[in-house]
Amino acid sequence: MGNSAVRRHTERPRHERGGGAWSVQMITPETGARALLNGFTTIPPGGAIPLHYHDCEESVLVVSGRAVVEIDGRKCEAEASDVVWIEADIPHRFLNPSTDTPLRIFWTYASADASRTLVATGEARRVVSERG
Repeated sequence: MGNSAVRRHTERPRHERGGGAWSVQMITPETGARALLNGFTTIPPGGAIPLHYHDCEESVLVVSGRAVVEIDGRKCEAEASDVVWIEADIPHRFLNPSTDTPLRIFWTYASADASRTLVATGEARRVVSERG
């Protein structure tokens, strides 16, 4: 079975994303992944993650709550069970418009070596380097 296994989010490290948002990386090269990277991000009521882009495609499932998704300057809404697909190098972010309910998303990058570049600062780093 190699590294194939159930990964429990409660057993994985949590890292802060700013503004009260935090992420848990689930499947990474450390866990044996070679072609993808995924995990959860929780955004508090009224919170958001900064505008950023990646060097690969990303798929995001809204697990719970409602989101305002900004993609390349356009905003749309997404709710639980909706999936958002974002092309490589397209600026985007998720905002939580709720005043009382956290937004939880599950993201998957099409590369185990995905990078995130913050639009405001130009700072770029590998996603797997963002650990708690």
